[in-house]
Formats: sequence, structure tokens, C-alpha cells
Amino acid sequence: MPEEDTPYGMWLRGELEDYLHLPELFSTEVIDGEIVVSRAPAFGRDRIIHAIIFAFNRAKVLDESFSWLCSSTGLDMVGIEAGYIPDLIILDEQISREALQGEVRRRLVSDQVEMAVEVTSPSNAKVDRCPAKGAEGRGKWRGYARCGVPYYLLVDRDPRIASAVLYSIPDSATGAYLQEESWKFGEEIELPGHFGVTISTDEWLSWDFG
Repeated sequence: MPEEDTPYGMWLRGELEDYLHLPELFSTEVIDGEIVVSRAPAFGRDRIIHAIIFAFNRAKVLDESFSWLCSSTGLDMVGIEAGYIPDLIILDEQISREALQGEVRRRLVSDQVEMAVEVTSPSNAKVDRCPAKGAEGRGKWRGYARCGVPYYLLVDRDPRIASAVLYSIPDSATGAYLQEESWKFGEEIELPGHFGVTISTDEWLSWDFG
């Protein structure tokens, strides 16, 4: 890699995948200064992502004034010089419109996001989760909190866990979320009132099933 550049800078310009000669089904993130390569979601994980999208789209059909949009674009974590690709981000329609008018073409920034969503797989679970007390490294949980993303929905498909956790009240100074609420697979997720969205998890499966 050229000495005058950084992984974060190349990620921002959309050059990192080409530099690493990755196939189309692979993507890169820059987390805690390290390049993390991921492949396209497995079928079971993809089904969960689309179930969340469906819940938001259904809310829009039922209420034309519903203002929340789902996106899977890259996210520039400006404050920590990191580049994430969440499984989903939730943002306000007006903010999305302003971003387009501001000629945003490749990345949104963390300040524009109301909620980030990550769905775990065996290869990424550790970096997505809240780190154990005293554990080294920071990962996405701390990154989202440090950049002030208001909500982080983590769907953990580990068969020993099989639950979704909604983290809220980020503390940027400590890089931690101060509040959480969880649901086991099979229970209905009720997002906070300003979203007005419930998400069925009846068909969600652990990664043992794909």
C-alpha cells in the first residue's frame, strides 16, 4: 500500500476493494485501523435483513407520513477515521433527500443515521458485539457509540444466544451504550415510539441453519 495513503482514505474513495483484487461478492471495512474483508451474507442472514426492511416498508404503506428509510450504503465514521458497511442503516427521509442534494454519492456519515443494524455470522460476531468487560479492542459497538449513532440493533445469530438487542443512549466519551433491550428469536421486536415499527422474528434462525 502506498506510504502516503491509509486504508481509511482508500476506503472513502472506493479504491480499497480494487487494490486488494477482491471478487465482486466481497466488501471491505476499516475497523479500529484494520482492514476487514467480508463476503456477501449467507441466505439465513440475508432473510433477517430483508425481514427488517419489510417491516419498515410495511409501516410506510400503512402510513404515508412515515419518514424512515432503510439503506445498506457504506458509512463514514468520521470521528474515528473508520469505514463501516452496516447490514442496514435507518435514516430520516428528509436527511436522505438533503444528502442527495448535497451530492453525496458514495458514503453517508454517522451524524445522518438514526439506527445501525448488524446481523452476526461466525466470522463477524466478535467485532459486532458489545465487548466483554476488560477485553482488548473496540469493534463496531464502541465505534457506533463513539460517533453518537442513537440506536444500534444487533441481531446475534449464534445458536447459544439467538436474540436481538437494541442499544441506545450512546456515550461518546466512553464509547459505550448506556441502555439496552433484548428479544429472543420468536418474540416481536418493538422499536421505540418515534419509529413506530414492530418486527416479527418468528422465522429467524441461528447460523446453524444457513
